[in-house]
Amino acid sequence: MAEIEIKVVSNKKDLMKFIKFPWKVYKGNQNWVPPLIMDRKKVLDKNKNPFFENAEAEYFLAFNDGKIVGRIAAIKNDLHNEHHNENIGFFGFFECINDQQVANALFDTAKKWLKEKGLETMRGPANPSSNDEYGMLLEGFDDSPRIMMPYNPEYYLTLCDNYGFKKAKDLYAYKLEHEKVASSGKLKRVAEIAKKRSGIKITQIDLKNFKSELEKVKFIYNKAWAPNWGFIPMTEKEIDNIAKELKPLVEPSLVLFGEIDNNLVGFALVMLDYNYVLKKMNGRLFPFGFLKLFTEKKNIKWSRVLTLGIIPEYQKRGLDAVFYWDILMRAHKIGIDLGEASWILEDNEMMNRGARVMNGEIYKRYRIYDIDI
Repeated sequence: MAEIEIKVVSNKKDLMKFIKFPWKVYKGNQNWVPPLIMDRKKVLDKNKNPFFENAEAEYFLAFNDGKIVGRIAAIKNDLHNEHHNENIGFFGFFECINDQQVANALFDTAKKWLKEKGLETMRGPANPSSNDEYGMLLEGFDDSPRIMMPYNPEYYLTLCDNYGFKKAKDLYAYKLEHEKVASSGKLKRVAEIAKKRSGIKITQIDLKNFKSELEKVKFIYNKAWAPNWGFIPMTEKEIDNIAKELKPLVEPSLVLFGEIDNNLVGFALVMLDYNYVLKKMNGRLFPFGFLKLFTEKKNIKWSRVLTLGIIPEYQKRGLDAVFYWDILMRAHKIGIDLGEASWILEDNEMMNRGARVMNGEIYKRYRIYDIDI
């Protein structure tokens, strides 16, 4: 192979090449879900994505004989380092042909950029943070990812291992099936006891009062997840931005708030798996993709529990069981009997125990890698 040439993405034309390169990597792969090109442009736009108000990034393309053979982003996330008192950087949006030389050149380039920023460790993949697509698929290559979860070829693991990356943390995705969960007498019993003792009231989001409902999400989100490894607080602008993107896709009966004595104590966001539809759109929302998005909705069989959080002072009271049981019944009512709870940290014993109580099965694993710079 000729010498690998690495170029910085410096204009809109290069950015479009960066965005479209995965179509080359995944050609013929029936499990890959092409991202919407317009969404990728928004995420990578350093002037419009509010993530970049507290972060920096550089995007790189790898060329061989004039052809693109790989891409990577180097990311400096100031909010992460402030929140965790760390000095690490991230790599993300990594895609590469099956060639170690190309992968090494991309990783070297990202490491060099991060080192010049004074950072000591490179972690990833993060696209661009733990609040977005996070981790590299480790197990479960024979199935398409659920909405907002990553997918990658199995050989990426070899490229990372050979480069010298070490495991930082594994993330689990649990498969939940209505019949198996409903048959868990323990879940129902715990939910009933917790509901009776606490007096918790579960209500669904009111989309007619979306702005005020969003304030409730902001109140709970950063409180509930703050202690978790890798958690990055979301700014108000970031929450507003993701809410704007997800609002058209939200199933109101699966976006839930928990209150005790009129005090907010928890929040759950469950999304229908629109990846089923996106897979057929090949990255294009127009001219007919928008219609597919809604006409195909009735054929979606999966949902994904994106977030379920209880604020710290109300944790360990079984309230998560109340949420899970409610989600199970509500999803079944609209014809959704398959669910994914993801992602869950391998050492988050409370969440893993809850998934096991529901007879959940770990059917996919993801890895976060670290390497010293």
